[in-house]
Amino acid sequence: MKNITVLDHPLIQHKISLMRDVNTGSKEFRELVSETSTLMCYEALRDLPVKQVDVQTPLGISSTQVLSGVKLALVPMLRGGLGMTDGMAEMIPAAKVGHIGTFRDPDTTNAVDYYCKLPYDIADREVILADIMLATGVTAVKAVSKLKEAGVKKIRFICLIAHAQGIEAINEAHPDVEIFCGAVDNDIDEKGYIVPGFGDAGYRMFGTK
Repeated sequence: MKNITVLDHPLIQHKISLMRDVNTGSKEFRELVSETSTLMCYEALRDLPVKQVDVQTPLGISSTQVLSGVKLALVPMLRGGLGMTDGMAEMIPAAKVGHIGTFRDPDTTNAVDYYCKLPYDIADREVILADIMLATGVTAVKAVSKLKEAGVKKIRFICLIAHAQGIEAINEAHPDVEIFCGAVDNDIDEKGYIVPGFGDAGYRMFGTK
């Protein structure tokens, strides 16, 4: 596997462990998803460009760094990625937000689009595409394709848990996309859920199937 970074920060790992617990309720699960997403966004954006500036402090001049020449967008995949949006937006509040909805047809296993709304200037922005889990990769590959069709040049994909099949699917279809996750699990069941994973993350966040 390539273009994959497993974020092994102790706080990220601790929160993922709490989310795995079947006894963690919806309120706490949502809070943990948001908190973990903030931490992962911080780690995934380590290579943002900066420039040197002089800042007047109360006691003198400080030569310091600010972000330079980059505009960002957050694009959560519906609906799991919704729980990640607020946490990442706290880290990069100037980022614009779009949404992509796609699901895997259980009969054909193909990705089916049902919603796409992106900022008007998305082609000028680096995009963080977010979903809680990367399982087979079918919907993630489709979402990346939609972003590239809109003119996006730089895409980072952030998920909490991934499986090798999904990682390989993105690597094969979109080798330029960087993937960041908190853990890589071993199995996928017949419904397409990562095992051991979180179970149905959408249900656990929102209480609806």
